[in-house]
Amino acid sequence: MNRQEVKGTLLVLILIASALAPASVPVLRKSPEFIIYESSGKTTLLSSLIRGKVVVIEFMFVSSPHCLRLAQLLNKIQGDMGSRGFQPVGVVFDPPHSANAGVQSTASLVDYFKLTYPVGYSAKADVDSYLGRTGNEILNIPQIVVIDRSGMIRATSGGAGGDPKLEDENSLRGLIDHLLNESQAAASPKE
Repeated sequence: MNRQEVKGTLLVLILIASALAPASVPVLRKSPEFIIYESSGKTTLLSSLIRGKVVVIEFMFVSSPHCLRLAQLLNKIQGDMGSRGFQPVGVVFDPPHSANAGVQSTASLVDYFKLTYPVGYSAKADVDSYLGRTGNEILNIPQIVVIDRSGMIRATSGGAGGDPKLEDENSLRGLIDHLLNESQAAASPKE
């Protein structure tokens, strides 16, 4: 095979791979509605938690030390920024091919880590639908979604096109602070 044929073959392979790759969900979009089931049996609509707040949702597994560490970080940030309009939300869901362990351990998780923000659970299919995740994508946890006061998704981690820096305390705090300040500036009267 000569050099020109090799280039042509590589180009065809790249085009095929890009056509088969899952389409990434755009980050800046209106947050779809999502139902969170609490261990008490109560259901909460995500839209009721947003209402003028900056919301960070963590979709997580209870068996993942990485997810649990992030839950503790969100609890800490809630203590520091909650009065300014920051609202974390935890959504436990189960890994593929497992029994409903997350559903059964959500209340224990909240008690053990003394989480001060809403934590509930949902079915994996509902989480996938919210995230725009297809069955072909590798499931990365935790998945973080950052929503501004107007209900727009501004950043995500994990999954296609996600920003892993959102799992870093300084990066996450910086983004939350920016969105809180941005919202205040838009609400302030112009002089």
